Amino acid sequence: MGQYNADNIRNFSIIAHIDHGKSTLADRLLEATGALTKREMQSQVLDTLEIERERGITIKAQTVRLNYKADDGKEYVLNLIDTPGHVDFTYEVSRSLAACEGAVLVVDASQGVEAQTLANVYMALDANLQIVPVINKIDLPSADVENAKKEIEEVIGIDASESIPASAKEGIGIHEILEAVVQKVPPPKDTRKDPLQVLIMDSWYDNYQGVVLLARVMAGTIRVGDRVFMMYSNETLKNDSDAPTYYQVVRLGYLTPKFLDQKEANPGEVIFLVCNIKSIRDVRIGDTITHTESQTDPTVKYAVASEPLQGFKEVKPVVFSGIFPTDSKDFENLKEALQKLSLNDAALTFEPENSLALGFGFRCGYLGLLHMEIVQERLEREFGMNIISTAPGVRYKVTKTNGETFEVDNPALLPKPHEIEKIEEPMIRGIIHTPAEYVGAIITICEARRGTQERIDYITKERCAVVYKLPLGEMLFDFYDKLKSISKGYASFDYELLGLEESQLVKLDVMINGDVVDALSVIVHRTRSYERGRDLTKKMKEVIPRQQYEVAIQASIGTKVIARETVGALRKNVLAKCYGGDISRKRKLLEKQKEGKKRMKSIGTVEVPQEAFLAILKVE
Repeated sequence: MGQYNADNIRNFSIIAHIDHGKSTLADRLLEATGALTKREMQSQVLDTLEIERERGITIKAQTVRLNYKADDGKEYVLNLIDTPGHVDFTYEVSRSLAACEGAVLVVDASQGVEAQTLANVYMALDANLQIVPVINKIDLPSADVENAKKEIEEVIGIDASESIPASAKEGIGIHEILEAVVQKVPPPKDTRKDPLQVLIMDSWYDNYQGVVLLARVMAGTIRVGDRVFMMYSNETLKNDSDAPTYYQVVRLGYLTPKFLDQKEANPGEVIFLVCNIKSIRDVRIGDTITHTESQTDPTVKYAVASEPLQGFKEVKPVVFSGIFPTDSKDFENLKEALQKLSLNDAALTFEPENSLALGFGFRCGYLGLLHMEIVQERLEREFGMNIISTAPGVRYKVTKTNGETFEVDNPALLPKPHEIEKIEEPMIRGIIHTPAEYVGAIITICEARRGTQERIDYITKERCAVVYKLPLGEMLFDFYDKLKSISKGYASFDYELLGLEESQLVKLDVMINGDVVDALSVIVHRTRSYERGRDLTKKMKEVIPRQQYEVAIQASIGTKVIARETVGALRKNVLAKCYGGDISRKRKLLEKQKEGKKRMKSIGTVEVPQEAFLAILKVE
């Protein structure tokens, strides 16, 4: 970088709703500043995961350093931090924004302000960031720049008179965006003399270097060879005698997006760090790194930061499901894969679980349904695991008749009905931004999901925000799919957690020949239990193969059976050899066959195929 000058550094991120063109804009900025040659360029260059490219979404926050010569003749260093746009990855966005002084707000000229745009902008405003509004996709025939400006001013409440019309695809307005970042985004403060504070934004596992940290220097100077420790992690690991109290910086540098090494980093710089960290549990996104009192060189003394940076929080998962290897021999491999994945994904939690039907596996916690889908797909692609996933569920608070309270995220652990005093379920406030013509259909779908309407705000004549209070458990199956299909893809959904509320919930068990299959149990509302049980048994009948004896599939609440389907037995025609003859002879043969089937049923077991567990997800 040459001589350090804090005034020439700009840290900014790009925030937008999904599919408004964040990653394409990042590509153009890389191209315009010469960070990559034409030969090295590819679309969505900052989306490093295969799954990100395939789906066209950003999952992991990425960073890149750009060198830019502005119109004023000065050389500037721009640290661009690309953020995810989906509601499930909000914590990652908040950590990225904490490392910036400014944010480029991208709004699609044809779609206008959408749900996640609002959520991310408010987060940026809370962090006191300078907002640079950009109206993207102006090359589209349906683009309405003036309406997009009007929405930014009316809905978000920020001045859009100087917003930059751009097209990331065509490369229009890229120079203006870079100039606006240099002019409007404030530089970081020069705090080299203060004690070291480095904010961890992301981490991933490297087979050769161990844990690699992505971080922003907030205060002080960090050098190769320094001894450092994590402030929050150190507090929690104090009682563990095996836990290391410090790490040594063996490598640091920046991404262009190639790795380039340097000897030291100063306030405002966004860097990668390698500290020989081998243990996955020692790193938490949002933690603060500072110097230890004793250094390798006894003559060197550093001041230790008295308190960590604000904003760190333990990420609490809201959706849970069981993950089991299809082959029980792969249990240890699955454990290792989850450990490596959880290092790269701070929000993923997992603990061992045992199921009578599926054997040994893990109960995993996720931030939402997309997060769950991504984790399962990454396990299969990156680690080559063959897995079975049980139906997703949320965490309920159960109060027993003896006054004992505890939390349950696995239906199999719910006590018997007569032992339960009450069950509380998590509630959310859902905000649906939609064209006005689809309001009626959206109200219908929310009411069917036990929703309570709070208000409907008309943003413009054509667009409105429908606000509903909904149980989180009702969102898990096909709410997003239904919402997108009834609104032809125009509605967008954002939510915030409200807390717990008492509800009439029951555990619905599925029994096959009288034996409960614990992995198929679900917690449902009492009013919907009958139809859910009926749909489940019908679906199970389609996927369970016929046996030599009759298979009874029943849905029950406690001891009460509420639905039943029967898979008929495969049977041989024992009367084929009786040509004519007395009826008693035929009856004798049929009775004999019936006795054999009965005996077979008493000792036979039914193998539940993998499709049965997936069938639950497809039941409405």
